[in-house]
Amino acid sequence: MADSKLGITLARHIYERQKEHPEATGELSGILGQITVAAKVVSREVNKAGLVELLGLTGEKNVQGEEVKRLDDFANDVFISALDHSGHFCIMASEEVAEPIPIPLEYPTGPYCIAFDPLDGSSNIDVNVSIGTIFAVHRKVSHGPRGCEEDLLQPGRRLVAAGYIVYGSSTMLVMSTGNGVHGFTLDPSVGEFLQSHPDIRIAKRGKIYSVNEGNYPYWSEGVRKYVNYIKERDPATGRPYTARYIGSMVADMHRTLLYGGIFMYPKDRKDPKNPVGKLRLLYECQPMAFLMEQAGGAASTGRAPILDMRPTALHQRVPFFAGSPENVRHLEEFILKYNPAPVGG
Repeated sequence: MADSKLGITLARHIYERQKEHPEATGELSGILGQITVAAKVVSREVNKAGLVELLGLTGEKNVQGEEVKRLDDFANDVFISALDHSGHFCIMASEEVAEPIPIPLEYPTGPYCIAFDPLDGSSNIDVNVSIGTIFAVHRKVSHGPRGCEEDLLQPGRRLVAAGYIVYGSSTMLVMSTGNGVHGFTLDPSVGEFLQSHPDIRIAKRGKIYSVNEGNYPYWSEGVRKYVNYIKERDPATGRPYTARYIGSMVADMHRTLLYGGIFMYPKDRKDPKNPVGKLRLLYECQPMAFLMEQAGGAASTGRAPILDMRPTALHQRVPFFAGSPENVRHLEEFILKYNPAPVGG
């Protein structure tokens, strides 16, 4: 007979971790609770987007100059409205909004700030490919009750929590509060995220590489040489790597975290407006790097750990390589050998 017990909910997981730390205030529990409420709403709408006219474009462009999808707009509004009144945050930032998002004066503020990408991979919405949400939480460092940009522009080493939600064949939350990485799958029959992937650890070396090879001509020599090498032979087995690329960072990173290997988004010369890469440091790279390191992996610009970078702008972009530590280290060796000048990945 099947086990009828509910299982470990996200709330129970957080509570049990809090008991191990008597100094914990419970704030992170409240933050993750609000994030999961927003995720459930977005998940519901993603699953019926084609039926409720949430597919297609709004006709506007976001701060990145990208065309805004209707579901992008919807997800952004849901996360802002779920988080701005909770009393946990002093300021927020969204990948979809040009400036920091202040907490309305009628709501209380708290000791944390949050940066989020409300709907990563939105170019795949209309073709029903997995998409997701990414979030990163820092403690407030400025003075006064209301936050400022200084609170958001902190190195990833100072993150207190980060995670992502995958909206795919199932909806899954993967998160860390600095004590390992844990995965929770939404059970729609009870409306709860239940622990499905406790203590995720990435393999030291994997055999899958994930990159948009359509940009190959625009990469640095070091990255091209590395990809050529792993397509010919795996240093460990003598066989070539396997290529897997979805085009949704959340989906590609989720697979990399569970199966090992390396995910790459190098800088390229194709887009003169974004010569250092496409991915945003605050909303995508920092939280994913935090999760990777917590799971025993690595994340790098090609020359230095992502988490050591101090952001200089809300929408700063950087080259990004993440995955199994031996794979990332091997990639860095190629960049150092073939691109000794500090030109990044």
